[in-house]
Amino acid sequence: MRNRMKQEARAVAVLALAGLMALPMVATPAGAQTATEGQIRMEQGQITVQGEGRVENAPDMAVITLGVTTPGDSAAVALAANSAAIAQVLANLKAAGVADRDIQTTGLSISPDWQSDSFKSSSRIAGYIASNMVTVRVRALDTLGATLDAAVKDGANTLNGVEFALLDPAPALAEARRRAVADALAKAGLLAEAAGVKLGSIRAIHEGGGAQPPMPMMRMSADQAMGAVPVAAGELTTSAMVTIVWDLAG
Repeated sequence: MRNRMKQEARAVAVLALAGLMALPMVATPAGAQTATEGQIRMEQGQITVQGEGRVENAPDMAVITLGVTTPGDSAAVALAANSAAIAQVLANLKAAGVADRDIQTTGLSISPDWQSDSFKSSSRIAGYIASNMVTVRVRALDTLGATLDAAVKDGANTLNGVEFALLDPAPALAEARRRAVADALAKAGLLAEAAGVKLGSIRAIHEGGGAQPPMPMMRMSADQAMGAVPVAAGELTTSAMVTIVWDLAG
């Protein structure tokens, strides 16, 4: 009797398992999460696009960083010699047509001249070095070579570089901003057309970046400045970037 009950229970279990196996299987789509996220974005009804604008201009101004470095047995001697030399440099620059407002002292220093003693494995102060650096703006680029010649003629022995710029960068930046907005609008219109929707009103505009001109640089030592100095100004690129958020119409 007991064996018969066990056989009947086993038969019921087998039938139940067979019934479960016969039921249709329901699979979760692999892209279910992605679809949900896409629906959330569509429910927000917005599109965000970034645009960039660039404007190229020939520079109309140069900034020179130059100066005088002089050694001396003492700090006072080094400074006196340096002061005399930089005074001559300033006089030469003014004679070359550079206005007082375009000359500015940007660095003045006196430091010990340390020299190592290999026999004693130590260092000592052998003297002092005085340095005086000035920044010069050249508003007429056709005089840049002559200005450099005048600066190094009787004194300047340090030339850190020549940086080109625009006297008034505002118009170039304004045009770059216009082009950035137009670029963003073109991208947004293309994306909306491809998605079968229309652009609505602008929700927000954010600006990033700004004027970013590449700066052609020239470095040289004073003994290389023989005769007229050839300088290539090239072009400056002013760039602007905007991010615009639109509402979407159906």
